[in-house]
Amino acid sequence: MNSNSDQPVALLTMQNCVQWLALPLTSFEQVEVINPLMLLTAKPVVYLVNLSEKDYIRQKNKHLPKIAEWVKEHATGDPIIPLSISFEERLTRFETDAAVEEECKKLGTKSALPKIIVTMRQMMNLGSFFTTGTDEVRQWTIRKGTKAPQAAGVIHTDFEKTFIQCIVFNFEVLKELKDEAAVKAAGKVMTKGKDYVVEDGDIILIKAGAAKS
Repeated sequence: MNSNSDQPVALLTMQNCVQWLALPLTSFEQVEVINPLMLLTAKPVVYLVNLSEKDYIRQKNKHLPKIAEWVKEHATGDPIIPLSISFEERLTRFETDAAVEEECKKLGTKSALPKIIVTMRQMMNLGSFFTTGTDEVRQWTIRKGTKAPQAAGVIHTDFEKTFIQCIVFNFEVLKELKDEAAVKAAGKVMTKGKDYVVEDGDIILIKAGAAKS
């Protein structure tokens, strides 16, 4: 909390905490108040269930229904993801992605890691945007609902202070139309200002003024 203006939000949030520990956080302000308290019950949870390689491949285990029942009763809505640590470790021994893909295809299964990563990001309400240059593409992580100036500040704090506007198109559009020229020709490149809420997968060119010395 940085100023007296934060106190009403802090007070209301604390009152909610007293009423129910597992409160749903509905705003950035509440998240800012809760984070320093390190309340475990306020943190998102993903249940990872470690199985033998055999059980993971067939997606069956006698304990899974009981675990699912417990989670439904005590943590409704929290995701459960089966995985096999022994299988994941074995996949790391292959020298190429193609070899990993071939092994998974042979067994009729796939690594659980991509699903775990995506699910955890969803539970933490995180998204990504991209910046591109002539020699690299960078991915930046933000909380969903972040506006353009604050997203720019993730790259450099000066960009948030001097933000003017941004040029935006989304990766899904690029994926569909194949290249940037086609995206421009289709009129899918947008110029957005300070109130623009950055969407997951946005590709952004940020325009900012000179920082004051």
